[in-house]
Amino acid sequence: MESIIDTAKLELTKKDFESDQMVKWCPGCGDHAILKSVENVFPELGIAKEDFVVVSGIGCSSRFPYYMNTYGIHGIHGRAAALATGIKIANPKLSVWMITGDGDSMAIGGNHFIHVARRNPDINILLFNNKIYGLTKGQYSPTTPKGSKTKTSPQGSFEQPFNPGELVMGARGKFFARVVDTNIKMMTQVFSEAAKHKGASIVEILANCVIFNNKIHGLITSRETKVDNQLFLEAGKPMRFGKDNEKGIILNGSHLEVVTIGENGITEDDLLVHNPEREDSGIHIMLANMMPPEFPAALGVIRSVAAPTVEELIWDSIEHEKEVSPYKCVDDLLNSGSTWSVD
Repeated sequence: MESIIDTAKLELTKKDFESDQMVKWCPGCGDHAILKSVENVFPELGIAKEDFVVVSGIGCSSRFPYYMNTYGIHGIHGRAAALATGIKIANPKLSVWMITGDGDSMAIGGNHFIHVARRNPDINILLFNNKIYGLTKGQYSPTTPKGSKTKTSPQGSFEQPFNPGELVMGARGKFFARVVDTNIKMMTQVFSEAAKHKGASIVEILANCVIFNNKIHGLITSRETKVDNQLFLEAGKPMRFGKDNEKGIILNGSHLEVVTIGENGITEDDLLVHNPEREDSGIHIMLANMMPPEFPAALGVIRSVAAPTVEELIWDSIEHEKEVSPYKCVDDLLNSGSTWSVD
């Protein structure tokens, strides 16, 4: 029997999505702010509460399904992308949110991660990047900076780290954004834009692990240095940043360069104007690679390109086969060709 209440027309609030479970992240962990931002976004999307599904793998971030009052799956290490993709294909009307970390998706889940970006299911992926394994107590991860001393790299890590944005775009991903966990307003805005994008929306969150990798994003997030190290990108607007908005980014030949407006004849007209819908990912990859101290970190929606989703293509294929197939049911198949009876 169907419910007589159309829940899609209910006025949902943040309170509707708050779980009754105790949130067991460390005091000061950036994950608390991320949770609050997601709780801000869900009631604004115009989606019935029962149509949300939160999926995770393993790690501190992956406790998220317990802390949201929605349907959810706490999956196994690195496999959240496979679960989220399957859910979306099986029931395309659902709003599917995949919560993962740099260790969960960049290491054991690396193969699943690149293919979810390539296949482009309409799911929202929040990648908590604290550049360490926090849940297992401080081992270096695939995004840990080279030379970092951790419990598993006492002499400093020898490995080159992944840049999540570069990896997403190298896998032909269509949407990539980056935010900081110290700015709930920014996260809420970008998560909302990710939700509205049709396709795999991947948002890297520069998250702080206060216990095992404290202030790893300090140049970008600290009060003293953030104005010179954050560039919030807005479609159609020139790339400006700095305390007085006096700095900008230009394209000098084939590379990006930081300039000061008013010096050497530079004006706002010389600055690069952000176009997240650019099909060619070249400039988007350069933006994803910008990091202090040479550049400010590029924040906001870096890339947002329209493309068919995998669930649309699969269901279109199913409908096509239904139309052209001579078999309309199992009986048709069983009675096709040569048949015989057994007495």
